[in-house]
Amino acid sequence: MQITGDDIGPILSRATPAVRRRDAETLVALMQEITGREGRAWGSIIGFGACHYRYPTGNEGDMPILAFAPRKAASVIYLDGMEAHAHDLAVLGPHTSSVGCLYVKDLELIDLTVLERILRRCMAWTEAGGSEQMRITITA
Repeated sequence: MQITGDDIGPILSRATPAVRRRDAETLVALMQEITGREGRAWGSIIGFGACHYRYPTGNEGDMPILAFAPRKAASVIYLDGMEAHAHDLAVLGPHTSSVGCLYVKDLELIDLTVLERILRRCMAWTEAGGSEQMRITITA
């Protein structure tokens, strides 16, 4: 994954329905506060900061430290996995999830304090270098 541009405005303006645009603006503010970095476009994803990852197999690449995508069906918030957040996810509010993605249809229905705690834990994991399965180095 690569940074494709600085301006996140077009991504925000294309977000539909209106609730997704509203939620995207909330997520931008929250992730900027947590990371201390401005949002940048990574394709259709809005990412904050940058890091390089490498698996023991040699596969490697770049990704944002924190990121989300305002998709039509739901806001997709990218996490470091689900197991470490099981307790918080149980009390977050209405959402669905997959291996590393949290899908939220309306941020007003979830506990933003819990979401912030999850995101801060993801950032701390990244700053600590990831795990043996995925080594991470902060680059920006």
